Amino acid sequence: MRPVIPYVTAALLFGLGVYGVLRRRNAVLVLMSVELMLNAVNLILVTADTTARAVLPHSGQVFALFVIVLAAAEIGVGLAIVLQLYRLRATVAVDDVPLTEPAESPQPVGQRESATAGRDGEAAR
Repeated sequence: MRPVIPYVTAALLFGLGVYGVLRRRNAVLVLMSVELMLNAVNLILVTADTTARAVLPHSGQVFALFVIVLAAAEIGVGLAIVLQLYRLRATVAVDDVPLTEPAESPQPVGQRESATAGRDGEAAR
């Protein structure tokens, strides 16, 4: 088997993933781009396992399985963060994410009225 085609395909997939991470503004599309990069690495691991003589048999396939498990965990945590960001900010744009801690932590939209009423009641006492 000639490994050139899978290696070139993996390089194209990885390059497309890097472009998506650097260029996209939507957090969900950034997560999809990271998945493209992980799939490119899986393709390289499986191709190298089938073409090269390794000391441990099927080691590339085992590493690819670990990468798939880690990618599933990463997507679960990443989507949870994106959903929480959408609940707090009503947007999933990466540019709108604050990188520093705000002076007062933002509250969800439905809880703003009750929180200000509680503070006014305490000040009146």
